[in-house]
Parts: sequence; C-alpha cells; structure tokens
Amino acid sequence: CGSTSQTQEGNAMTDKTYTVEEVRAGAPAEAPEELIEFVAKTANLAKPDSIYWADGSDEEWDRLTTEMVEAGVFTRLNPEKRPNSFLARSLPSDVARVESRTFICSEKEEDAGPTNHWYDPVEMKKILHEKFDGAMRGRTMYVVPFSMGPLGGPISKLGIELTDSPYVVTNMRIMTRMGSKALKLIGEGGEWVPAVHSVGYPLRDADGTVREDTAWPCNDEKYITHFPETNEIWSYGSGYGGNALLGKKCYALRIASTMARRQGWMAEHMLILRLTDEKTGKQYHVTAAFPSACGKTNLAMLQPTIPGYKVETIGDDIAWMRPGPDGRLYAINPEAGFFGVAPGTSYDTNPMAMDTMRGNSIFTNVALTDDGDVWWEGIDAPLPDHLIDWTGKDYTPADAAEGKKAAHPNSRFTVPASQCPIICKDWEAPQGVPVDAILFGGRRASNVPLVAEQYENAHGVFIGASVASEVTAAATDVKAGSLRHDPFAMLPFCGYHMADYWGHWLELQEKLGDKFPKVFQVNWFRKGPDGKFMWPGYGENSRVLDWIVRRVGGQVDAIDGVTGRYPKFEDFNLDGIDVDKATWDALFEIDPDAWAAEMDETEEYFKQFGDKLPAKITEQLAKFRERIAAAKA
Repeated sequence: CGSTSQTQEGNAMTDKTYTVEEVRAGAPAEAPEELIEFVAKTANLAKPDSIYWADGSDEEWDRLTTEMVEAGVFTRLNPEKRPNSFLARSLPSDVARVESRTFICSEKEEDAGPTNHWYDPVEMKKILHEKFDGAMRGRTMYVVPFSMGPLGGPISKLGIELTDSPYVVTNMRIMTRMGSKALKLIGEGGEWVPAVHSVGYPLRDADGTVREDTAWPCNDEKYITHFPETNEIWSYGSGYGGNALLGKKCYALRIASTMARRQGWMAEHMLILRLTDEKTGKQYHVTAAFPSACGKTNLAMLQPTIPGYKVETIGDDIAWMRPGPDGRLYAINPEAGFFGVAPGTSYDTNPMAMDTMRGNSIFTNVALTDDGDVWWEGIDAPLPDHLIDWTGKDYTPADAAEGKKAAHPNSRFTVPASQCPIICKDWEAPQGVPVDAILFGGRRASNVPLVAEQYENAHGVFIGASVASEVTAAATDVKAGSLRHDPFAMLPFCGYHMADYWGHWLELQEKLGDKFPKVFQVNWFRKGPDGKFMWPGYGENSRVLDWIVRRVGGQVDAIDGVTGRYPKFEDFNLDGIDVDKATWDALFEIDPDAWAAEMDETEEYFKQFGDKLPAKITEQLAKFRERIAAAKA
C-alpha cells in the first residue's frame, strides 16, 4: 500500500496532478496497468489530496475505525457488550436507497424498460464529469479491490470501488471479500467492474476556500448510475447503504443481471438456505425471493419447529446461480456479510441474526443506550428511561408516546456472515450449491394459499412475474393494504427490461429442462375474519419447507388448484400446532371472482411491457383464467 503526497509542494491549495507513473509507484505491485490508469484518470477528475490502496487487513480496520471515532463519524460501542463494533448516524436526507435518483444508462432507452429510470449514457457522463470534477478535494480516495463471491470461484466476480468515504471502506470489508487477495486476482487477469463513488462533499473548492468536514458528509443532489454495456457504476451524493456500498445492489443485482443475461446465468434477489433431513442425511437447497417486509431474513435463518430437520444459512439477500456440469442450477451468495434492517429484529423474531451481530459490527441509525449498547424498536429490551436517538438527540419514553422513533425505520446492521451461528459449512463453496426449489412470496391477507407448486416451468416464471404484495403502513405513497407489483422481488434491481428478464428465465428453463428447480408460491400472511394470521409462521414455516422438499423428491402427491398444485391435508405435518381441518381449508380457500379481477389487473400491468412480453407469459395468463372458469363451474 502507498499514498501520493497530499499537495504540490509549497502550495496547500493547488490540486494535485496524478501521473500514471506516480500512481504506479504508490500502488501494490500486483495492480495491473489497466487499473493504474483507471485510478489515475479518476483521481485527476475528482482531485483527492491522496490515494490509498485498501488491503482489507485487521490493522487497516483498526486504524480507519479509530480515525472515524476521533472524527465523530463513528461511536465506539461498549467493548464488553459489542466488541469491535461501532455506531454511525447519517443525515435525515440520506437514509435509504433513492429509486428516483437511480438510473440505468443503457445505449437504447428500450433496453432499460418501463420499470427503470433511463438516462442517455452520453448525457449522464457529462453530468457525472461535472459532479465529480473536484468532488474529492481535501479527501483521500480509497482504492477498494473486492470479490463478489468466494475468491477465485467460477461464479464469482471482481470489482474495484473508488470512494472518498472510510465508512464505505469498512462496510465493504464486511460485505465483500475485500483487499489484497482480490487485487491479486485482478492482477492475474481477472475481469473486474469499475465502480466510482463520492459523497459529493469536497473540503475545498476550486478557489482554495476550505470548509470543515461533518460527521456525515453527503450532497442533496444524488446520482446512482449504471452503464450496462460497459459494466460501470458511478454513484454521487449519498454515503448510505446500497447507494454507496456499490458491491451490493448496484453490482450484485443491477449490473450482474445484465452480465448474467449475456453470459447465461442468473443474478437474483434471493436468500439461499440448506435444509437437511437429519434422519436420512439428505440435503436440499432452497432459494426464495420476497418483497420487503415479508420475512426474508427470518426464513434465511429459520429455526425449524419440527424435529428431524436442520436449517443452515447460505445467504440472506442475493443469489447468483449458474448451470453446473451436471445440468443443474448452482447458487452462491456473492456477499460476505449481512446488511439487515434492525427494527423488528429480536430474539423472538430472529435469534440467529441477534447472535450474529454480537461483535465486529457496524450499526447505522439505531439508538444508543447510556451504557454504550444499541437499541431499536422491536428489540427484546424494554425502552430505557433515556437513549440517544438516531439523530443524536436525547430520547425518552415521552418521545415514544408522541410517536417518535428512536431508531430510523431503515436503520441497519452490517455484520460478517461467518459469525452466524447456523452459517452453512459450504456457504463459501466456490462451485455453489445445487438448487432444488425456488420460492416466491408476498404479504397477502386473502386468496393466496399457504403454498402452491407450479404446473410447469413457464408457470413458475408467471408466478414470479405476477407477484404482488400488500403495501404496509410504512409506505406513504399508496394506500395501506393495496397491492404493489414487485416481479421476482426485482423491481428496483433489474438492470434491463423486465420482460427481457422474464424471457431470460424462460430460456434457461428450456436449456435445463426438468433439471431446472421447481417454483413454489408461499404466503404466511393469510388472515381470518378476526383479522389474525391463520398460519403461525416463523419457525412453523419449516412445515411448508418440509412439504416442498418431499414434493421435489416425489414422496407426496399434490392436488390441482387454481393457483397451482396444493398439498393434501393428510400429507402435511401439522403435529403440535393449532391448525385443524377447517383452518387448513381456509388457508387454501379460493375466491374465483377475486382471482378473475386480479388477473384482469395483472394483464393491465403486463401491457406496459408491450411486444417484449414473452408469449409464454400470455399463455400462462390464459391458462390461469381457464382454471378460474373451471372453479366457477
């Protein structure tokens, strides 16, 4: 590692000019010439005072975290309660992904599709050049080499993030395989994706006027941009989450989905778990895609309530899947950490997540207790008499009584996946794990059964394409309880035309034939007339997985229904829970008229995709209507 001198000698206000030779002299020996030139070019645009090559070492972590504590960016948590852990607070204007400022800059607008914000790549590059010109004055530009997926694996991919945020560097160390080993692979010729990030808060302007830094530098104007043809990511103005940790949604989904389409694999917004039948030793691997607020992390870290099964976590958010030599689909978790939503996470809802974040963690926008620990709404501990809330202000039960939140609803924990007590021993297997079943689900209070199996492969794609979930009260732009379409839970994350994405699924299904995993639709959120959930959920969802894997293994039959094939009451393990035959029937009750209306609405939703809508999706819609008509007869 090395750095260039801060400024030209004798003039602290002069921008440093970076020659390729100077950058090479300060770079690790394994850095290839292409990367050296990329770093030099970006540095001469953004004009940082110095360049630092991140190596991912413990020493680097200790130094950067200490520097951030001293600068007020981090608060060191109680080392007895949360060893090697820190709290950061962002600004209220920078607390989440900003979909309205997220752009797909494909060469043709039609390639971005109607569900993405498109921008002309030439015009966007002009804007970015203007925004990045001098954006890093007074700061260090960190060169962050990283691998998405196990180092050197056949499904893994490499990247370089250039950033002026040490917060990003430390989070990327947790979320990716970051540092010298990744750089070595790049030096050996590995393909890499360039990603450039700036918080957009230079400490000096072009005239040399200096301003003080803040605990959370950012810019009111934000651009999160993706260039699919050149595999580039440029992000400006935000320091938060997926806007700044460019290995996450930007790379692992938006850019990776376009790479996957070209190269014949899949980048999906899915958890991955292993379910082991302890009696036989048989292992099953399940991936699942759910919109937000549908229990995705809880399922990834499931604690089965039925004896004889063990669940192990492979990934909680993203799956990269590639056809293997045997014609099956193999999945890896491209991430190395969990970036989870804190509020609502507790030992009641997700004990494995709670144990995972006991140390070596970064918390963002949660509350701070007087003894140096973290707190949020829904955590196991009662509300203390005093907290420091996520904005840095005093917080008491009186504030709670007024409806104020101590932790931001989107507050996060960044934790190493390796610390999860039930992390699968094969979670870093380079070749991935063979996928047996794919689940799609949403939050539906009525009409969607507990579980349904696809009729045929194309029906599985239709299930994913037509996923709609009820909006929770947290959303302010639409009425709570109304349906929001989120195909494949990829609506904000698909890097190209959504209908082409469905076509890619259909092509891979055709290629793999009966070896392609069966698709199931699940719904743990059905409510009875009393407004209460009919299915107990949480650990009891292992009973649904039990039926799914037995169905995949051909051990049980199924009943044909409107939305798919359903389990028989006698084949389902309901021992020890209060689900009688009447409740079971209610869990699978279908209102044909309601489904007919929903299919009309789905057809209207599909119209936006025009001629690109695959014919097989239209065929599946017709077949669905035939089943509705048969149910009415």
